[in-house]
Amino acid sequence: MSSTSADRRPTGPAGRIAAVMLALALLAALGWALVAGWRATSTDAPGSPVVSEPAPTDTPAPPTPTPTPTATPPPDATFTLLAAGDVLPHGSVIRSAQTPAGFDFGPLLEPLDPWVRGADLALCHLEVPIAPDGSAPSGYPTFGAPPELADALRAQGWDGCSTASNHSLDRGRAGLVATLDTLDAAGLGHVGTARTAAEGAAAQLYRLERAGQTVTVGHVAGTYGLNGQPVPSDAPWSVTLLDPAVLIAQATAARAAGADVVVASVHCCVEYVTAPSPEQVDVARTLADSGVVDLVMGHHAHVPQPVARLEGVRGERACGSSTGSATCCPTRTPSAARPRRRRGWSGPRRWSSRPTDRRG
Repeated sequence: MSSTSADRRPTGPAGRIAAVMLALALLAALGWALVAGWRATSTDAPGSPVVSEPAPTDTPAPPTPTPTPTATPPPDATFTLLAAGDVLPHGSVIRSAQTPAGFDFGPLLEPLDPWVRGADLALCHLEVPIAPDGSAPSGYPTFGAPPELADALRAQGWDGCSTASNHSLDRGRAGLVATLDTLDAAGLGHVGTARTAAEGAAAQLYRLERAGQTVTVGHVAGTYGLNGQPVPSDAPWSVTLLDPAVLIAQATAARAAGADVVVASVHCCVEYVTAPSPEQVDVARTLADSGVVDLVMGHHAHVPQPVARLEGVRGERACGSSTGSATCCPTRTPSAARPRRRRGWSGPRRWSSRPTDRRG
């Protein structure tokens, strides 16, 4: 029997087994190809897609802090303080100042011009009250100066006056108020007597300017007494009596209010004696020991007394002296109408001055 060439397909059981095995082999090959292809797409092989991830970056170092520049302290400076004794015009002095138009104290004060005008801060002691409106000026024993006296002091260059003295109430409360009103109108600072409790508790502050710098000087004052008169019971703050604790409290408050320097005017003790009395020494020592008072200016003695540098118990320093009289007394008194002291004070600045209001 002749045969022709044709595709050979297995038949029978053996052929079916062979076909199954071939199918399994094909499936295995297909699976391997799929796995290989998946692996190929998951690698960085050339031509294959790459899943890019952000490159790690270095954390920047914190900036180096810029050093805070050290402030340059202001340069040291010097100011001069002129402290005069009692402005106490007796009757003869008042008559010398009288003119057809009123009173002119300028010619009587003129010899002091070089001293006053050369000072950065000029503080006098106005021992007498100003005569109230409607009353005539008077001398010893019950003083009352013409209001023109305040204008003359300011015109000469005085910046302020202490007003606590044994004559503060010579003209009663009306004279005390007239004095402070007149000083205010003239542009003069004042301390030691008061119209209100707030005014009585406060120091007088002077703000001094020079070359863009400001320094504040505080001024406190007290008197040993009132020639036997009591302080008014309804106004116990009207006159500051000489109690170092009170002056220290006022000086402390002045420091808290910004005072860089505090000076104290002390109206005390024995007249016409050049040596300080024990009470003067005790008061000055107590004020120096406080550490809040830098300068003690005495008056009432009507004669110049020594200048002393005091060392406080904690190392503080203060200067003290009694300054005689500026314009006061009968012609037999050698110290009448003569300047007594010009103070130099080393401080942080140098200035010209103006009073600040302390009326409460």
